[in-house]
Amino acid sequence: MTHHTAAEPIATIGIDLGKNTFHLIGMDARGSIVLRRKIARGQLLSCLANLPVCLIGLEACAGAHHVGRQLAALGHDVRLLPAQYVKPFLKGHKNDYRDAEAIAEAVQRPTMRPVPLKTAEQLDLQALHRVRQRLIGQRTAVINQIRGFLLECGVPVRQGPAGLREALPVILTQRTDVLSLRLIHLIEDLADDWRRLDARIDTLTWDITALARQDASCRRLMGIPGVGVITASAMVAAIGTGAAFAKGRDFAAWLGLVPKQISTGDRTILGGLSKRGNRHLRTLFVGGAQALLQRPHHWKGHRFGRWLLAAAPRLHRNVLAAALANKLARMAWSVLYRERGYEAEFATRMP
Repeated sequence: MTHHTAAEPIATIGIDLGKNTFHLIGMDARGSIVLRRKIARGQLLSCLANLPVCLIGLEACAGAHHVGRQLAALGHDVRLLPAQYVKPFLKGHKNDYRDAEAIAEAVQRPTMRPVPLKTAEQLDLQALHRVRQRLIGQRTAVINQIRGFLLECGVPVRQGPAGLREALPVILTQRTDVLSLRLIHLIEDLADDWRRLDARIDTLTWDITALARQDASCRRLMGIPGVGVITASAMVAAIGTGAAFAKGRDFAAWLGLVPKQISTGDRTILGGLSKRGNRHLRTLFVGGAQALLQRPHHWKGHRFGRWLLAAAPRLHRNVLAAALANKLARMAWSVLYRERGYEAEFATRMP
């Protein structure tokens, strides 16, 4: 149903996305509602194709990037907003029209930072990463379950998947005194699940590696110490060219690699890491930083070597890893956004 309450042209449209139906709220330049309509998914493009170019707001959710690309192809200015930015503009009880109205209100704010529209290639790469991450979690669950069953029977195994993989055949053949035949068959089935998960993870890793080596941005990112194929491809899939951020500090803050600030008046109170944004990407940067900290003899070959040598004696290892991850994230953004390779400062410049 459509309601036109004024003759003013539509300047802003807020769309509440659904699986099969969308709810639209259109506003004129003064912010008055001039369009209120519920349409089916297949009618969206035909409904907006004949409208003058306007600002369209969508909530960043499943399917939003696909719809956003279609609307942008019609010439509209499409902006995706995180759900937490829209919620403060919701008035009264929640319904689909009020959600669309809140989106239309929020997208007009000049200080709102929209989510960049992802290309189809970015979404494909992101899908590979998400499936790989899920399979790694399932593999960890299988490994922990095997360990738990063995420990219940008084058979501890040293830490790490490699130790369990090496000891499992010997345990299943020689510890029949404490392991029942039924439990042995169950653990063998779990070991088969483990091998199948390993094979699927290896296949996905190979696919990600092949895509990353074909992408110039990924190749430049892989020149940064502590940044490998997985981290580089995950970063490109998440932020594209990095144009959504004004500087590397903004990217590091979005990742959650900065202290949480709870300040008031003249008091500056800093807590632990904020841990906002992309958890997967943040974990990869912290893992890369931890790998670098294990090779102190290589520190002098990098531009952050002087800082590491000074900070290592006074900072806890976990704090140092988080601080180094912040630096790596900022350097990665600079390499990605400015389209230049990583430049290291070698030991000849060190004291």
